[in-house]
Amino acid sequence: MRTVPALLTVLFALTAYYVYTPLPSTLTERWKIMLLDATFRCAQDVSNFAHYVGLGHHLRVLNFVSNYFDKLDPVSSAHLKITDTVFDGVEVRIFEPQKELHGSLQRSIIFVHGGGWALGSAKTRSYDSLCRKISEDVDAVVISIEYRLVPNVHFPEQIHDVYAASKYFLQPEVLAKYSVDPQRIVLSGDSAGGNLAAAVCQQLMQDETITIKVKLQALIYPVLQIIDFNTPSYQQNMDMPIVSRFVMIKFWLDYLNGSHSFAHALLVNNHTSLDVSEAVALRQLLNWNSLLPSSFKKNYKPLLQNIGNPSVAQEIPALFDPRASPLIAHKETLQELPKTYILTCEHDVLRDDGMLYVKRLEEAGVDVTHDHYEDCFHGCMLFATWPTYFSAGARTRDGYIKWLRDNL
Repeated sequence: MRTVPALLTVLFALTAYYVYTPLPSTLTERWKIMLLDATFRCAQDVSNFAHYVGLGHHLRVLNFVSNYFDKLDPVSSAHLKITDTVFDGVEVRIFEPQKELHGSLQRSIIFVHGGGWALGSAKTRSYDSLCRKISEDVDAVVISIEYRLVPNVHFPEQIHDVYAASKYFLQPEVLAKYSVDPQRIVLSGDSAGGNLAAAVCQQLMQDETITIKVKLQALIYPVLQIIDFNTPSYQQNMDMPIVSRFVMIKFWLDYLNGSHSFAHALLVNNHTSLDVSEAVALRQLLNWNSLLPSSFKKNYKPLLQNIGNPSVAQEIPALFDPRASPLIAHKETLQELPKTYILTCEHDVLRDDGMLYVKRLEEAGVDVTHDHYEDCFHGCMLFATWPTYFSAGARTRDGYIKWLRDNL
């Protein structure tokens, strides 16, 4: 009988070890974040094991595990009409305020979901709920794009999907069909969706065949560069839930169809060492030592390698492509961008990506609003409803929606 208490003690100790992660006191609702992060890590471990034993690619398994009980059919309400359709070969979910309530043209948001270019869906409960809330509170037509995911496709196919669906929607006859005001459209996305939204916005503004341009872009804790994995936020938050530095590196390698054997080279910035000619100019462009405020830099130092691994750039040609890293676009490209909203969180490896884009856009003459949340974490906006409610999620969501209402 003594073995039962002993086994329970061991099980409790292992559970506590798996769940407990030291977190800064400034982070909101720490125990809930630990439990959420433990759930994510458990799903990742299951998918990695399935990959190891040959049951399928770990990202396909992870997507299956994450979405199997979470995908929702388009269910309309008294206030919203929800439909799934296809724009130029790309699936989209459309949220429309009921037309009988309107006598004039409506505002619109083109939304691109996050998930490391490999996870998530416009049809999952989290993004369906977020887009419903946006549509209702902003009183706008929301187009949520269901782009193809890694590992089925890689860069730049995700960009092609978002671009094709956005360009299709911006046609005068399509806007008229959905009663959308062509002067009041925003392109928006979160995390990897923010990356795609930023890249596509740059392309749309330069495309002379498109007569109707978006009025605004709104980026929620976006991932914007693969040049430097040792910015202060990458160093400060390297082991932070929900996305650690190493997990972000693996997402990048999967997106660009690169080998995971390059992960360590990216981790120590060997891919952008001083002997890689393409990287020298980019490092000057993204000199965070001069661009970031002291509150972001703290006491962190840049990590510059004199001699690196040139094979990374040879094997991954998209490494220095501004479509992958919108942060490295030329100033002439940035000057054409519309008024911009960027949301960042202190406890997020991607915090400095957003801040650096704020600075580069301001230098290019773009009107930028930057909302920074000192006690929030990456992905928090998705956790603003039961059963994963976080006050951080509700605050960031409500601040984002308020900006849309005030500016769109």
